[in-house]
Amino acid sequence: MKAFKAYDIRGVYNRDFTADDVYRIGYLLPALLKTESVLVGRDVRTSSDEIFAALTRGITDAGADAVSIGLSTTPMVYFATASLGFDCSVQITASHNPKNYNGMKISKSGALPVGADSGLKDLERMFEHETIVPVPPEKRGSIKTIDVKEKYLDFLSAYLPEQIHLKLSVDCSNGMANVLVKDLIGEHHNYLYDTLNGTFPNHEPNPLEEENVSDLKQAVIDSGSDLGIIFDGDADRVMFVDNTGRYIQPDLITAVLGEYFLKREQGWVLQDIRTSKSTSEHLEKLGGKVFTWKVGHAYAKLKMRELNAIFGGELAGHYYFRDFYFCDSGMLAMLIVLQVTEELHRQGVLFSDFIDSIMKYANSGEMNFHIDDKEAAMEELKQIYTVQQAPSKVYDIDGYRIEFLDWWFSVRQSNTEPYLRLVVEAATQELLESRINELTAVLRQYS
Repeated sequence: MKAFKAYDIRGVYNRDFTADDVYRIGYLLPALLKTESVLVGRDVRTSSDEIFAALTRGITDAGADAVSIGLSTTPMVYFATASLGFDCSVQITASHNPKNYNGMKISKSGALPVGADSGLKDLERMFEHETIVPVPPEKRGSIKTIDVKEKYLDFLSAYLPEQIHLKLSVDCSNGMANVLVKDLIGEHHNYLYDTLNGTFPNHEPNPLEEENVSDLKQAVIDSGSDLGIIFDGDADRVMFVDNTGRYIQPDLITAVLGEYFLKREQGWVLQDIRTSKSTSEHLEKLGGKVFTWKVGHAYAKLKMRELNAIFGGELAGHYYFRDFYFCDSGMLAMLIVLQVTEELHRQGVLFSDFIDSIMKYANSGEMNFHIDDKEAAMEELKQIYTVQQAPSKVYDIDGYRIEFLDWWFSVRQSNTEPYLRLVVEAATQELLESRINELTAVLRQYS
C-alpha cells in the first residue's frame, strides 16, 4: 500500500488507500500496541467519516473498544492520549494536504509517535501478511464517545496572556482550528475562513506555501493588525504574518518562543537541520543549548524526550513543548507568541522590528526540486562541497547540512512528497544568490 510514509499513513483516498485498507489497519492496531482500547479523533475532510467507520469496525472486530472524541485537532488527540492514559490513538487527517487526501497519525502511550522506526514498519508488515479473523460477535468491542475539549481548553488557558491588547487577524483555513481558537482568544478578532469545511474552498490548508497566506497578509494590512496567525488543516502547525503583512519564516518563530521559555529556564532547545543561524544564535544568546536534528515529528518528539528539551521548532511550523508531553500544538505555540508580542507591545516594540533584530542572514527559504535520482544528486553536492572544498561543519543526519564560514546549505529528500528540498543561507543577499545559482545548476542536471 502506497500510503505508508515515514511519519504516518497518508495519501489520496481511494487511490493510495481504501476503506478496506483502513479496516485492516484498525483490526491490527490493538495487537501491534497490545491494547484493548483505541482513542480516535478525526478532521473535517469529506472522507473522514467513512474512514472513521472503517477504522472503528476494524478495531471492534479485533475485540477492542474504539473511543471517539469526534471532530478534533491533532494536538487534542495527543492531549487525550497522554492525559487519559491510552496506549493507542489515531487521528484521521491529512494535515495540510489538499482535500482529496486523507490519512492516519498513530500514537502510543504518552502520545509517543508511531513512525517508520517506532512501529509503523511493523504495522506495514502485519498489513501485508496477517490474516484478518474477526472475533465472535459476543467478543466484539464497542464504540464509545468522550468529550476532551473542555479539559484541553483548560490546559491551554494557562498560557493565555492576562489580557490581549493586540489587534489580530486569524486565518483558520476552514480547518480544525475553528474547534478551539475563539474559545481561547475570543470572537472579536478579525477572522478569516472560520467555518469548518473539508473541501477547503478558500485556499489549501497549507500555510507553508505563501500563496495560501496572501489573504491573511492583505487582512493584516487592511485592518491594521499587530499580528496575523494562520493554522494548517489539523491545527498542529501555525505560522505568522507580522504587522507589515510580511510572512515570517517559521524557524524564526522558534527564536520568538525562546523569549518566553529561556527567560524562565535554561536548557536544551531542539531545531531541525534546515533552521536559520539567525535562530540558533538568538537562542544561544538567551542561554539555550541548541541541538540540531532530523526533520519530522516522529523524530523530534523522541529526541525532545531524550534531551528533556524545553521546547523545539521546525521550519515547517511544528513547535514542540516539554509541558505538552513533548508534542506539537499550533494553539499552544500561538499563545506563547502572543505572550511575547504582548510584552513587546507594552515596551512599544513592533513585532516586525523584533523580527528584524533576529534576522542576521539572507535566507532562501525551502526550495523544491522534482528529481528522480535524488540520492545521486545529493551525493554529487556532497562530493563538490566536502571533498573539493573545506567546510567548517557537516551534518549527515537527514540529508546533508554543509556549513562554511559565511554560508551554508541543507539538502534532503522529502519524507512526504516526491521532492528534493534545498535551503541556502548566506551573510549577504549577493552571496546567497551566487550560491543558489551554483547549487541549482548541479541539481538541474538531475531534473
